[in-house]
Amino acid sequence: MTHIGLLSDTHGSIHPRVFDFFKNCDQIWHAGDIGDENTLITLQKFKPVIAVYGNIDGGNIRLQLPEIQKFKIENVKVFMTHIGGYPGKYARGLKPQLQHNRPDIFVSGHSHILKIMHDKQLGLLHINPGAAGSHGLHQKITFVRFAIDQAKILDMEIMEINRKTLAIGDDQLT
Repeated sequence: MTHIGLLSDTHGSIHPRVFDFFKNCDQIWHAGDIGDENTLITLQKFKPVIAVYGNIDGGNIRLQLPEIQKFKIENVKVFMTHIGGYPGKYARGLKPQLQHNRPDIFVSGHSHILKIMHDKQLGLLHINPGAAGSHGLHQKITFVRFAIDQAKILDMEIMEINRKTLAIGDDQLT
C-alpha cells in the first residue's frame, strides 16, 4: 500500500498543517504552481515528490519539472498536469491525451477549487486538490491524502483550512 499526499497551487507558501497531515504519506504529488524553488526543496526534504510545473512557475522550476507527468503507482496509472480542467470541461487538447494514455487517476490544479469526481466516459478519477497556498482568490486552503493498494484507491481524506484564520499573516507559513 502506498500513501499519497496531494496538493497544488502553493504559490510559494506551505501551510504548516501539510507536514502533519502528510506525515504518514510515502510520497507527495504536487500539481503545479509551486511558486519558488525553496517551496519545492522544502517538500523534497520532507518526502519524495512527483510534480509538474504550473503557469506561474519560473525557469528554475520549469527546468526541473515537466508540464505533464505520467507514472504508475502499484497498479494505478496516473496522469498529472497543472491546467487540465475536469470531466466535461477538459482543457483544450487534453481529452485525446487522456483517451490515449487511459489513466486511472487524472490530477490537475490551477482552478484553486477542490474537485474529486469520476469520469465514467473515460473510466478515471479526477482529483484537483484545490489550493494549498495562501495566495489567490480561494477562501479555503485544501489538500488531499489517500492510499493506493494494488489497483484500489482508498481512504480519500481532505484537509480544509479557512484562510481567515491566517489573519496574522503569511509569516507563519513555510
